[in-house]
Amino acid sequence: MDIVFFLFDRITALDAVGPYEVLSRLPGARVRFAGEAVGPVTTDNGFLRLMADVSIDEIDRADLLVVPGGYGTRRLERAPRVLEWVRAIDATSRYTTAVCTGSFVLGAAGLLEGRRATTHWAWLEQLAKYGAVPVRERVVDEGRIVTAAGVSSGIDMALRLAATLAGPELAQAIQLGIEYDPAPPFDAGSVDKAPPMIVEQLRALLAARAE
Repeated sequence: MDIVFFLFDRITALDAVGPYEVLSRLPGARVRFAGEAVGPVTTDNGFLRLMADVSIDEIDRADLLVVPGGYGTRRLERAPRVLEWVRAIDATSRYTTAVCTGSFVLGAAGLLEGRRATTHWAWLEQLAKYGAVPVRERVVDEGRIVTAAGVSSGIDMALRLAATLAGPELAQAIQLGIEYDPAPPFDAGSVDKAPPMIVEQLRALLAARAE
């Protein structure tokens, strides 16, 4: 199974690393990290770097494409070379997927027209500008196109894909292997559960960081 992660500057690290920890454990998995150029990309917190080991010009197919999110996706929505590549890989893939604001890259490439899709709650309704039907769900499966909501939901998406590709037993074994058994100290992990004051504070912070 040829799995390609697309990396770019101002990526959210867990959007890529979370699904990687699941999907890399699939039998026969071959994982590559592709970027607009070979070399490091800086994550959106400005500290951590991830390495693109191949250029997108070197990859013309994939069984599974993962497009993570992050503030850098805003530039990618207006990057013809990237969007053309995403469309070309989608034409070969078994699954084309996105985490968080990576969904906007799929949308800009024309892949979400008329489809249900999700992304981070703070920008969910904006998916409609690409003809998508915004859905507030953690993972939205539209056949070949699978989208996940914010950041940590990429792990859930990857486990669902693992179950589809290799069976629920193996997916459960992977979940146990990475000890994915969330028990957060606060019940504030969704916009529906968090106190309104926290929601508004975070909205302001996200808006400032997006600039």
